[in-house]
Amino acid sequence: MHNTWVIFRRELASYFATPLAYVFIVIFLVLAGSLTFFLGNFFDRGQDDLVSFFSFHPWLYLVFIPALSMRLWAEERKSGTIELFLTLPVSLSAAVLGKFFAAWAFAGIALILTFPFWITANILGSPDNGVIFASYIGSFLMAGGYLAIGSALSALTKNQVIAFVLTAAVCFLFTVSGSTVVLGFLQNWAPAGMQDAVASFSFYSHFNAILRGVIDLRDAVFFVSVMALFLYANAVIVDLTKAD
Repeated sequence: MHNTWVIFRRELASYFATPLAYVFIVIFLVLAGSLTFFLGNFFDRGQDDLVSFFSFHPWLYLVFIPALSMRLWAEERKSGTIELFLTLPVSLSAAVLGKFFAAWAFAGIALILTFPFWITANILGSPDNGVIFASYIGSFLMAGGYLAIGSALSALTKNQVIAFVLTAAVCFLFTVSGSTVVLGFLQNWAPAGMQDAVASFSFYSHFNAILRGVIDLRDAVFFVSVMALFLYANAVIVDLTKAD
């Protein structure tokens, strides 16, 4: 854990060593605000909640998270520093976890900076703050799931653009797997068990369940399981490709 903490601090500090991190955060906040107030009709809805804010998070993360994760390992492979990085006295698991937690913390910082939306909702009405808090937790867990996928796919290539496109595509599939379009396509030929299995992988469905204000253990376990699975895949991929 000590080595993981060291890498975590190193990686998190590297985000703020350049203006790129601040640009990312500003773009995230501007997009979140635009989607909430214009497409989400925050004021016109006349309801004291943040549903119009959180409902866009899965789609917002489809852009923000791949842009954040694409550099995690692709940059190391392209610059040739991955071999040097892995010769440090740290285990591969510590390196993978340290990088992931740093990126997840950065995403968490961007999410925390949306607190003015929460304040606005309380000024304009009396929202259920328990539901809003649960929605923040759900959004953070969902961001971690997307990041784990992006981290694994970033290790597959030396090109950050390819890593971005792959991550966006795979995360999109996970997001819409429970939609009526996908299930309607499967309904004509796939057995019911397969349809249920595909629907169970939907990030959007699990996140929507949390938006109701209850963090169901099954939804939390789903996101944690996705993170564990793809971080394990991340470690395997890095180990297999470190000499490439």
